[in-house]
Amino acid sequence: MNPISALRLPVMPDALRGISPDLARPTIPVYELGKSAVAAGVQPGGMSPVAASFESTLGNLVAEVSGKQAAATNAAAGVLGNQGVPLHQAVLAAEEASVSFQLMVEVRNKLLESYQELMRMQV
Repeated sequence: MNPISALRLPVMPDALRGISPDLARPTIPVYELGKSAVAAGVQPGGMSPVAASFESTLGNLVAEVSGKQAAATNAAAGVLGNQGVPLHQAVLAAEEASVSFQLMVEVRNKLLESYQELMRMQV
């Protein structure tokens, strides 16, 4: 289903004059609305699942990066403390932590950039 087709125009724009009213004012069937509300789990007065999902996704990203950094620290300590951790595993863990941290920083930068772009928009 095209998301644009769900829009109802309050007045018919000049570009749509002369087109059949059925084509100019598309509607969503009632059964589709019911399915989309149930699928989205919309709760009146509460936080939408999309917002909760976004928040949990960012939280999971930070927790995963933190876990990888802790694993890299433990691997390095294992190499230095002669605990039988191979050097290549410690280096791989450190590189994995570094790459995941860089990814998290880039995601943060993109989010800040898009927020700043929204704030610059004229209303």
